[in-house]
Amino acid sequence: MTFSLFSSKNRIINLVLNDHSIRYVELKQATPPQAQKWGERFLPPGIISDGKIADIDSLANILEECIDEWKIQRRAIRFVVPDQLVIIRKVSVPAEIQDDEMKGYLYLELGASIHLPFEEPIFDFYPLTDNGKTKELLLFAAPEQNVMEYADLFSSLKLNPVAADISPLALYRLYHTIGHAAQNEILLTIQFDLTSVNLCIFEGTVPVVMRPFALPFDLDQWEIRQDSMGLMECKYKGDAEELVIQFEDIFKELTKLLDFYRYNLNIEKREITKFLLTGDHPMLQAIADEMNDRFEIPVELLSLYSDVKGKSGSVPTNLLLSLGLALKEVQ
Repeated sequence: MTFSLFSSKNRIINLVLNDHSIRYVELKQATPPQAQKWGERFLPPGIISDGKIADIDSLANILEECIDEWKIQRRAIRFVVPDQLVIIRKVSVPAEIQDDEMKGYLYLELGASIHLPFEEPIFDFYPLTDNGKTKELLLFAAPEQNVMEYADLFSSLKLNPVAADISPLALYRLYHTIGHAAQNEILLTIQFDLTSVNLCIFEGTVPVVMRPFALPFDLDQWEIRQDSMGLMECKYKGDAEELVIQFEDIFKELTKLLDFYRYNLNIEKREITKFLLTGDHPMLQAIADEMNDRFEIPVELLSLYSDVKGKSGSVPTNLLLSLGLALKEVQ
C-alpha cells in the first residue's frame, strides 16, 4: 500500500516547533513530494527558549488553538527535536560488541567513557566503520527530560507522537528525494532561521558534525503578521547594521567549521563540495548572495526548488523542514 492511499484520518501530521513558530505539514504523496495541507503560527518570545519549553501553559494553550484551527485532533504526529538539544558525536567501541548489544553497551558507557553535556540522554546510533578491532559509530543524543516534555505535552493534547527526528536529516531527506544529491558529495547544510542558525556537514548521507547557534531577536525590531494564507510574513524595521553584525558572526562560525572539518575530522582531505542553504529568514536570498561573494563553494537554495508542490502551489519556504520530516519512514 502506498502512502497516498491512506485515508486522511490515518495520515501522520508533521510538527516542527522552534523558538518562534509552530508549523505543520500533512503529506499527500512522497514521490514527488506533495503536501496536502499545511499551517503556521508565530510564537512570541519566551515560550520556547533555546529549544527548551519555558512557558508550558502558554505553549499548551497556543497548541490547542492550532490543533482546533488545523483540524488535526487525535492524529498521530512526528516532531523535530530542537537543534539546540541535539548532540552528534563519533564514538569508538570494541569490535566484539554485537549489534543487538550495542544500545545496552552505549547506555552503560554514557557518563563513563562517553561524556555528554547532559545527564539521562535519549540516544540512537548509526554504524560507520569496523576495522576488526574497533567499530566507529555516530551517536545522536538529546536530554531525555526535554524531549519527553514535548512528547508528554503532545499526548496531553490528545495527539499521538509516533516518531522524532532531527532537522538536518529531515532537510537532507527532502534534498535527496527531489534528486539534487550528488554521489560522493560533502554537503554543508545551513538552516538560517529567524532566531537561530544550524550548520551540519554530511559525508554522503551521513551527518558527521552539527553546530547550532542562536541569533539575537528583538521583537520590537520586527514587523510580523499573517498573510492571506495564514503564513508568517516577517519584515525587519530596525537598524540594518545590527543584522549585518549577526550575519558576520555566522559567517565567522561557518569559516571555523570549515577549518575544523578540514584539519580535524577529514582524514581523506576531501573538501566541502556544496552549501545547501534553507530556512525561514526573510533575507535568505541576500545571505546566499553574500556567501557566493565570500566563499568559492557553490551555494544552493533549497527554498527555490520548484518541484515541491502542494494543492495550493509551491510549498512555502518556511515549511520545507516539515515536508522533509513528512518523508521520514516513507521512502
